[in-house]
Amino acid sequence: MDRRQTMQNTGKLAGLTLFITGASRGIGKAIALKAARDGANIVLAAKTAEPHPKLPGTIYTAAAEIEAAGGKALPCIVDVRSEEAVRAAVKKAVDTFGGIDILINNASAISLTPTEGTDMKRYDLMHNINTRGTFLVSKECLPYLRKSRHAHILNISPPLNMEPHWFSNHVAYTMAKYGMSMCVLGMAREYESANISVNALWPRTMVFTAAVEMLQGKEGYLYSRKPEIMSDAAYAILCRPAGVSTGKFFIDDDVLAEEGVKDFTQYACVPENAHLLTPDVFVNDTKAKL
Repeated sequence: MDRRQTMQNTGKLAGLTLFITGASRGIGKAIALKAARDGANIVLAAKTAEPHPKLPGTIYTAAAEIEAAGGKALPCIVDVRSEEAVRAAVKKAVDTFGGIDILINNASAISLTPTEGTDMKRYDLMHNINTRGTFLVSKECLPYLRKSRHAHILNISPPLNMEPHWFSNHVAYTMAKYGMSMCVLGMAREYESANISVNALWPRTMVFTAAVEMLQGKEGYLYSRKPEIMSDAAYAILCRPAGVSTGKFFIDDDVLAEEGVKDFTQYACVPENAHLLTPDVFVNDTKAKL
């Protein structure tokens, strides 16, 4: 039996330009590296220009990895809350690579706090980065996506589920992440005739990144999957022809199962714990594929 462990590169993204927010580390960087192996152009739009005391990696170290993987990198210092910074990065991307084909809205802020435990500074940060930032970057990229023959927007955001359970433990964060998903819902229909695919991708289980480690400690590693499950799933979605699938809320291992990946234990940080993975807070079906 074929026990494919990963989504193989096909070269379908060669020469295409991806604009990725929050690409200096974690899931954003993993998606960038996956596309770079096809020979894609990667615009790294992120804030981290100087090393963070607790989080490894900058847009420049990520750019070096992308170039080493076979892609072309354009690091841009971008705070997605700033219209001026976003516009400048989009212009630089178009001036450098001639256009934008794919947008990954990955930048996000998280605070899993109850209502009375959420200060408004943190509330504003999450909404300004997650919801407003996603809307702003999409808005600025759309004129160029219209011109692409392979136009995709992929938001790293959860499926929309209006059951109170998904809100009650962290109302502010859920509202901010659902704002990203509502962009998918609306823009997919709005740009359907423009042949632009707009979709969301979310993990079934916890994915271990430096940010998750800062929130949950190293023990989270034991029961998490690697960022590569998200990058492989994103790659599979982005390789599909534009306009064929839009307005969808994809779950990482479902996408890969459809692509023929059979063995999911290799995505577990600790393969022996593949059956003990921590489910993500926004996924109904917590049974991960093994």
